[in-house]
Amino acid sequence: MKKRTQINSPKEEFDDEEIELLVHDFSDTLEKAIQRRMNLSDAVVNEQALNLSNHFLIAMPGMADPIFGGTVIYMCEHNSRGAMGMVINRPTDMTIAELFDRIDLQLEIIPNSHPLGQRPVLFGGPVQSDRGFVLHANVGKFSSSLKVSDEISFTTSRDILESLAAGEAPQRLLLSIGYAGWDAGQLEKEILANGWLTVPADLSVMFDTPVEERFDAAMKLLGFDPLMLAAEAGHA
Repeated sequence: MKKRTQINSPKEEFDDEEIELLVHDFSDTLEKAIQRRMNLSDAVVNEQALNLSNHFLIAMPGMADPIFGGTVIYMCEHNSRGAMGMVINRPTDMTIAELFDRIDLQLEIIPNSHPLGQRPVLFGGPVQSDRGFVLHANVGKFSSSLKVSDEISFTTSRDILESLAAGEAPQRLLLSIGYAGWDAGQLEKEILANGWLTVPADLSVMFDTPVEERFDAAMKLLGFDPLMLAAEAGHA
């Protein structure tokens, strides 16, 4: 996994100057990914056999990595160039309303006390941890989005935040700081080393399940209790 940095308290680590980057440009890497998708009509892309886009990546119970141990990652892109996704079950201590306040974007329609404003901003991963990402249901059109599936998009442009402030953005959304990324072939090696389990993504786990319950819920999509896997992990 590339560009890891240790983050103990995401809210404390971000100063106002870093948060301001959200206003202008959420992710150069994601912009390039979007551009690649737009260029598919001009070139044939030979993708690898394993494509985990729109899947959950679930950390094995024995993973000791302090950043990714116990995480569930929604995979947004996976091809021969590498992979990227968002951790969906690691909240920071910053709410969406607090983030908006720091970037001078007021929740004009939705009051700060509204449940949407009180949702936690997630720690999406250690790559570009000074920038924000929005994973959401495919509702509305935004200027810079990566369509992951017929149901899910990953958006980086400010217009989705403005729509959220006005009460017009999709209600099913996750907002993160940073994302998880892998170089070409790196994720495959980690999977072969028994670092991750994979399963097709379930929208109800992402958007409707409480954050603290998403790991167990994702595990149960595989058909077994995570406690059973934890007991057997040392004997694999």
